[in-house]
Amino acid sequence: QVQLVESGGGLVQTGGSLGLSCAASGTVFGTSMMGWHRQAPGKQREFVASITSGGSTNYADSAKGRFTISRDYNKNIVYLQMNTLKPEDTAVYYCTLRQTLRSPDYWGRGTQVTVSS
Repeated sequence: QVQLVESGGGLVQTGGSLGLSCAASGTVFGTSMMGWHRQAPGKQREFVASITSGGSTNYADSAKGRFTISRDYNKNIVYLQMNTLKPEDTAVYYCTLRQTLRSPDYWGRGTQVTVSS
């Protein structure tokens, strides 16, 4: 079993920056991929960014150029640095972990990010 705990959410003004982190505890495979999703009020949950065990990253179009995902492989922590934030980035941000390509995702409880206009 894996537990994911996010931190770092909060309130920020448009154009500001915010950093999220997510710590994974339990047995984390060396093949695991970690990432972030988000869900805005009244909208479906959507992919934000991911990072593989080898360090390859992938971003949603909305995150490219503004968000940076990184990972501490020794501590099993994944980070999301968000810059130039917009009101449409307001959402609950969820950390995810997938042990292998065919494994189901583990999800954290989420952390609220609110960007004021």
